[in-house]
Amino acid sequence: MTHARKLALILLCLSLATSVWAQAKGNGRINGKIVDDQGKPAQNVQIRGMRAGDALVIEARTNDKGEWQVSGLAAGKYTFEFMKEGFDLQRVEVAITENRNPPIEMKLSKAAPTVDPNVEIQAEVGKAVALQKEGKQADARKIIIDLITKYPAAYRLNAFVANTYEAEKNYDKAIEHLKIVVDKEPADIEMITYMAELLTVKGNKAEAQKLLDGVDMSKVTDPTMFLNMAISSINADKPDEALATLDRVNKAFPTRADVLYYRARAYIKGKKMVEAKAELEKYVAMAPPDARELADAKKLLEQLKDVK
Repeated sequence: MTHARKLALILLCLSLATSVWAQAKGNGRINGKIVDDQGKPAQNVQIRGMRAGDALVIEARTNDKGEWQVSGLAAGKYTFEFMKEGFDLQRVEVAITENRNPPIEMKLSKAAPTVDPNVEIQAEVGKAVALQKEGKQADARKIIIDLITKYPAAYRLNAFVANTYEAEKNYDKAIEHLKIVVDKEPADIEMITYMAELLTVKGNKAEAQKLLDGVDMSKVTDPTMFLNMAISSINADKPDEALATLDRVNKAFPTRADVLYYRARAYIKGKKMVEAKAELEKYVAMAPPDARELADAKKLLEQLKDVK
């Protein structure tokens, strides 16, 4: 850019700035008095005035008598805002003339206290839990649904709603509400396994299995639902399906002895006695003395003692 070009640009900017200042300055003035909600002078209230079409902001504050004034205003329509911590913002539109203008008398209103939504949610959930323990599922559910309506971001509470419907054996409604959570948080393992449990109880085992098949086992902390699905497959004469599920559980939880017991059961169902015997031997060696399946495992081993 040449020196002459730079100079022309600077002069243009100065010209524009002078134009804005000239528009904003004038002979108009306005004053007023502000009191608080008790009728006492409101000190140190911040006042901002803006004329329509201008970028300039006029500022002032009230004195210890709650009084304020601004002068040097160009004629036009102004918006004045009055702000003080603990009080609602007030906004007034005024037509300013070049002469003295009527004063603005104003009373501030106390701002409503802000309530932490989490405090209210926790308190209401506590009430709902107490009602649910009393068997009052519908009453508990209403509290939670009201909360979700008021705070849509608390959509995870739909899992609580699902639980109340499950208690009433209304599995369709339980699944409907739990689906809201699962759709929004498809990686939430607890919600997915809960959904699989509801689907299984309702009789949609294939859909439940599909859900569980998509779960990252490294993120599972409790494999109970997977074991239940495997047991269901064993009872349905589907040993291969059961073994596929148990293999996934075994890789993620290699110290779980009961997985070996159910693998043995699946092998027995599939008439693979050599494999079943091997799993039972490993289970008996690993299982704690008070394990629920231990007695049955020893009985099965005795029956398979001659298998080679």
